[in-house]
Amino acid sequence: MVEPAPAMENYLPIVVLLVLGVVFAALSLTASRLLAPRQRPTSAKVAPYECGIVPDLEPPQRFPVRFYLVAMIFIIFDIEIIFLYPWAVVFRQLRSFGLIEILVFAAVVFVSFMYLVSNGALDWGPAKRMRPAIGSRTTESTVARVSAGPGSKTDEAA
Repeated sequence: MVEPAPAMENYLPIVVLLVLGVVFAALSLTASRLLAPRQRPTSAKVAPYECGIVPDLEPPQRFPVRFYLVAMIFIIFDIEIIFLYPWAVVFRQLRSFGLIEILVFAAVVFVSFMYLVSNGALDWGPAKRMRPAIGSRTTESTVARVSAGPGSKTDEAA
């Protein structure tokens, strides 16, 4: 007769991976501390560097909001991937319920991504300035346009 494995034995690979991650981080920090030069940085080293061009202006102190929006979108997709791993492990046990659930989850994430794209979260160029279709609106110009009737040309600056 075969005895079932203890429940904690199933978590051993996770614990080993966690320990390896902590050891790697500690060794990386220790190595950088021991191998880094001990000089004070000069003004040339602290200055921003852009493709060999000496900057004329000081860099702005604040980042535009778009950087943070892209970072949040990145985190959303990272979380989605994190949720896909356990689902993939137990996919055969979940059957059609699991498939429907992951399709709903993916649809919600996709719809939120499309919402962000439609609102311009990923537009990196300068903001587009739209000219108003109608000149400055005043009571007189509106009355003049309405009284002239459809199809006739009126002076919009009136």
